[in-house]
Amino acid sequence: MMASSDVDTRGEGPLFSDQNPSEMDALCPSPPGPTRPQRHYERIEGQTGTSFCQTLIHLLKGNIGTGLLGLPLAVKNAGLVLGPISLLFMGVIAVHCMRLLVTCSHHLSAKVNRPSLTYGEAMQHGMENVSWLRRHSHWGRRTVNTFLIITQLGFCCVYFVFLSDNVKQVVEAANATTFNCYMNYTNQTQVVVPSFNSRLYMLCFLPAFVLLVFTPNLKYLAPLSLVANLVMSASLVLIYFYSITNITDPTNLPRVGRAKDYPLFFGTAIFAFEGIGVVLPLENKMHRPQSFTLVLYVGMSIVTFLYISLGTIGYLCFGEHIVGSITLNLPNCWTYQAVKLLYCFGIFITFALQFYVPAEILIPPVLARVSQRWETAVDLLLRTVLVIFTCALAVLIPELDLVISLVGSVSSSFLALIFPPLLQIVTFYPEGLSPLTTAKNTVISMVGLIGFLTGTYAAIEQIITRNGLKHEETLSSYMVQ
Repeated sequence: MMASSDVDTRGEGPLFSDQNPSEMDALCPSPPGPTRPQRHYERIEGQTGTSFCQTLIHLLKGNIGTGLLGLPLAVKNAGLVLGPISLLFMGVIAVHCMRLLVTCSHHLSAKVNRPSLTYGEAMQHGMENVSWLRRHSHWGRRTVNTFLIITQLGFCCVYFVFLSDNVKQVVEAANATTFNCYMNYTNQTQVVVPSFNSRLYMLCFLPAFVLLVFTPNLKYLAPLSLVANLVMSASLVLIYFYSITNITDPTNLPRVGRAKDYPLFFGTAIFAFEGIGVVLPLENKMHRPQSFTLVLYVGMSIVTFLYISLGTIGYLCFGEHIVGSITLNLPNCWTYQAVKLLYCFGIFITFALQFYVPAEILIPPVLARVSQRWETAVDLLLRTVLVIFTCALAVLIPELDLVISLVGSVSSSFLALIFPPLLQIVTFYPEGLSPLTTAKNTVISMVGLIGFLTGTYAAIEQIITRNGLKHEETLSSYMVQ
């Protein structure tokens, strides 16, 4: 999961710079020069943008991450029949919103005579079309940037929890790990040697993450990013293989889940589909931008198929025992312990890519106010503080499924569902939209808003409940002793 476009490295203040960063800018930089009408021809000095296949790969990478591994539990929360149908429905809406964003960006960039626009800039220029919003249009950019920062830091929190849970499980079962990948229809990895609390694992990972984000340029991580993508792809193949070959009788699985669990499904699903941040950076960097619509439809069709298939197959395989990440259900054998570790390596490298976005929005304005002598020290200090902040949030909520659902409900719902339809309304306000289009956009935004409210409430309620149960168990154990 990745986020939005270019950054003004000496902006006027946090959230206020005219451009947003993207990990794509570091790993896939754009050559300078041509305006949007020229970009389907050869670029300056023979340089070209990304090809169809390269853009497709980046789009897939931007949408496939930890959210995919949490979808079997999401299907459980929605039900065996309602879950896949809902995933398809949300996939269609998410792709439609991505298309709206691209269309509005094209219209507004031509209107303001700019080669391209970021998500925040598009929202700002769109609001300028409405007379009573024009004075406050800068808040459109600031709001998008705020949710972008929340989303990306939320992803980083999820990565802390994901790594701690999976590595903890591997360590605890190390003495009993064999080559026999049997099926016992429970949480597969048996605890043989109890180890530290998962929070302590997060603290152990903290120095490694701090050193990782000290990397001066993400281009240095490009080879490791390629390796990470390959091992994560191989891990997904093995996860599919195990799940398909161990499907159980679905007779007793509920077709429709409990109503109170559906908001948790929404949060997890929209967390997985929140790849809208990569759309404009990828389209802006294509050699032939007019082909991006086909890239979007092909790529997101593949993503939606993966989401529905793994969510359904994973639930069919593990049933009621499915947990926050399907990797935590894999058996106690070397093959699938290696899958967990390889996926953890991929997530570890991806942390730097996700962290790049909020760091490049928040840090440059601060550096602009310090002397050049102290820039490096302040830069490293602020990066350290941001990583410690994400670690602290993860320590406070060490529940992988609930963190994913909370991040999805709080921030991803705005970026992926609520803002794009509103952007189309304000972008084409002078020309006027048909009543049907306006009604459609209103419905989509309301779906996102309802999902935000109910999903956030359900996730917070579950976090409080689980923490209460853990405190009771801890108290009971002390009383027994």
